Amino acid sequence: MPRRANIAIDGPAGSGKSTVARILAQRIGYLYIDTGAMYRAVTFFALRKGINLYDDQELASLAKKMKFSLVRNLHDGTVTLWCDGEDVSPYLREREVSERVSRVAEVAGVREHLVKYQRNFARVGGVVMEGRDIGTVVLPDAEYKFFLTASIDVRVERRRKELEAAKKTIASEELYREMTYRDEMDSKREIGPLVIPSDAVVIDSTTMTIEQVIEKIIEICGGGLRSVL
Repeated sequence: MPRRANIAIDGPAGSGKSTVARILAQRIGYLYIDTGAMYRAVTFFALRKGINLYDDQELASLAKKMKFSLVRNLHDGTVTLWCDGEDVSPYLREREVSERVSRVAEVAGVREHLVKYQRNFARVGGVVMEGRDIGTVVLPDAEYKFFLTASIDVRVERRRKELEAAKKTIASEELYREMTYRDEMDSKREIGPLVIPSDAVVIDSTTMTIEQVIEKIIEICGGGLRSVL
């Protein structure tokens, strides 16, 4: 049986990449990997342990000691991230983590360790991996690469609705400031910046539904996916 393809999906916050990647993976029977969750996990543990987020050495040391695993629910196909034997998924979208993850993600020692994990997860193929440097750094040889984007207003509204669903409220103006700051931080960091891979298919989801984006990706991948299912 041929090796299954890997699908890399990159894009800024609120572009829909997490939802698209998760549903796409469930639909085609692939493993969904949210690399951003791993950086959020390091941020969460750093905050829990009271580590100075501007001490690169301490952050790198923390990340190096962390043991990551992905647990897939056989009933519904959902995937949760575990660190050192603890399911950290419920804590990763806390506002304090969201506000600080860009700082942690720019640390070279942190990225080096997590990229090794991410590549190991994908070594046998059959993953849908999303993040901000998947097609350029983590999986540069991925068979399929996509870059999702959307207007800033649409991205802010999507994030606001996500927070509302989690019973959290934040003014759209504040979300706008946070998101534009995150965009700038992610695109200007020296290691693994958010850029469009030269060989990626760019999908502007501003006026598209999640289902439309997923169908477009499946259409583009075509038989490259169906032949191995």
